[in-house]
Amino acid sequence: MAERRVTIGWPEGLHARPASVFVRAATAVGVPVTIAKEGGNPVNAASMLALLGLGAQGGDAVILASEAEGADEALDRLAKLVQEGLDELPAA
Repeated sequence: MAERRVTIGWPEGLHARPASVFVRAATAVGVPVTIAKEGGNPVNAASMLALLGLGAQGGDAVILASEAEGADEALDRLAKLVQEGLDELPAA
């Protein structure tokens, strides 16, 4: 299983607009990805409701994971998005 541990770069955390950006990006990478707060249970990264349920704040550590083929590239892109608090998924 591929994993990336990253710190949330959006000051407001994964709420409202940043959560929407992340869910669209998680869907766009084309592989199933989970996200979990450090020490918490993983949830589907492409689910807005599940993501908001994490209650992840700016500066919190999260773990992105996937077992799918192509997971390393997908997780690298999502990790960059989260860590840098970007407004869109970085180019491949």
